[in-house]
Amino acid sequence: MSLLTSVLVRGINNLSDARYCAGMGADQLSFHLDPALPGHLTPEAVLEISGWISGVELIGEFDALPAAAINELAQRCNLQGVLLHRRRTPDELAKLTVPALKLMHWIPDMLPEDVDTRFRDQQGHVAGFVLAQAPPQPLSPKQLAHLTQQARSFPIWLGATFAASTGNSVRQLVETIRPAGIVLEGGDEIKPGLRDFSEMEAVFEALEI
Repeated sequence: MSLLTSVLVRGINNLSDARYCAGMGADQLSFHLDPALPGHLTPEAVLEISGWISGVELIGEFDALPAAAINELAQRCNLQGVLLHRRRTPDELAKLTVPALKLMHWIPDMLPEDVDTRFRDQQGHVAGFVLAQAPPQPLSPKQLAHLTQQARSFPIWLGATFAASTGNSVRQLVETIRPAGIVLEGGDEIKPGLRDFSEMEAVFEALEI
């Protein structure tokens, strides 16, 4: 399936999710590989899941592990990139052997110029920014305009939940803001081999070309 934009699915923890998302055209699947993160997987589990899929990039999510440990897991799990939860120094980022995305959080009362500074200060050291969760309250027209401007200036992946916060469909969100990609969240199987994909399916179908 060809999609209107890149799709990153975070927190893959089972083969059902991995095979479904790969088949629907997702570009990247991420796995929690840092023991500090909830539901983290062992390298063996990641290799077992990834052995059944092809055509997607494997991303490891990390919080507190040092660069050397991240590089070791990246090599062991055949990762094409990492998603960092915690801000790192430029020296730390330079030690990574694969490209890094940085997880960012929406801060409703932060001044727009301060938000831009957050992106600008890290822009030269990471491959992009992931705003995975939209704020609970709808974005104001001013906030929406500024987010659109930021997406023109920086490679920003937006969670699909931003569609509701902006009063748009997922497709309208992509066509209006033009983010670098859309972020979906993986989930748990109801039982082995059984999973409800209705929410994911709606997003993939909305993005189908």
